[in-house]
Amino acid sequence: MKKFVIEIYGGRNPQDLSKEQMKEVMGKWSAWFASFKKDLVDSGNPFAPNGMSITADGAKPITPDMWPAKGYTMFNAPDMDAAVKIAQKCPVLEEGNNATVRVYETMPM
Repeated sequence: MKKFVIEIYGGRNPQDLSKEQMKEVMGKWSAWFASFKKDLVDSGNPFAPNGMSITADGAKPITPDMWPAKGYTMFNAPDMDAAVKIAQKCPVLEEGNNATVRVYETMPM
């Protein structure tokens, strides 16, 4: 099995949801995680909105126009095709065109 990381972009901000909306959203995420539970490495977490971009020239805040990542999930899959199938069911994608996920295979070191 290979290890993959999904980066999540867009979607709603958790702090903007009511308790009822949060419960519904978390139910969808729990069901998604359960669908590949045996291969889940790290269910991940949402990212705080104050990320920093670091280059050789220094550090600067990641602004909304830079379309910051919102969170991550790590899992095992036999290949990229299988990883894409898992990623395509990510609940954030139900939120429309302002949400996307990117999936990467991690390289063993």
